Amino acid sequence: MELLIIRHGQSQADLEDRHEGRADFPLTQLGVKQAQLLAEWVQERFPPELILSSPLQRASRTAEILRGATGAPLQLEPALMEWNNGLLAGLARQEAAERFPLPPGGRRPHDTYAETESFIEFRARVEMFWSKFTYEYILPGAFKRIALVSHAGTITQLFRCFLGLPVVCDCFFSTGDTGVHLWSLESGRRTIVFANSLEHLQALG
Repeated sequence: MELLIIRHGQSQADLEDRHEGRADFPLTQLGVKQAQLLAEWVQERFPPELILSSPLQRASRTAEILRGATGAPLQLEPALMEWNNGLLAGLARQEAAERFPLPPGGRRPHDTYAETESFIEFRARVEMFWSKFTYEYILPGAFKRIALVSHAGTITQLFRCFLGLPVVCDCFFSTGDTGVHLWSLESGRRTIVFANSLEHLQALG
């Protein structure tokens, strides 16, 4: 079985340098174009049989464009939403730094200041999704390829689940706008085939 792990296209928050997280900003015109190029590329090379997507509109719109190109059914999955950044959501980064400065030594794994989801809670949420996904989609073997459309932070957590990394670790995985990762699961063997492919954006120069 193969998994396509896909990040959404550029959003309005990216242009305004705002904390996004659970703030529900739309795609920009460029973000829509990125998603269209992504969808064409995926359809040609790795068409999925099912798409699961975060319901936040920057991801769900990307997933809808992918569905239009591939014809794969789309299901919204709340567990794929980005980190719940509480009172930071939607704030300009400078304003957020003034109103909610980081605690001395930085954010700790259990911190929930500014009413945010702790990093431990974030990982646990994604682990719950991964366990459910494993038993409902991977082990039955009904699909050859599924696409998950999500967010940069959540994708890092999915990598940690996939690789069995500890809850507290310093491993991060970059994903550009509409970046694509391909994973393979065969006979208990987990393989990262490629990571953060942006080949489809070459047409943008």
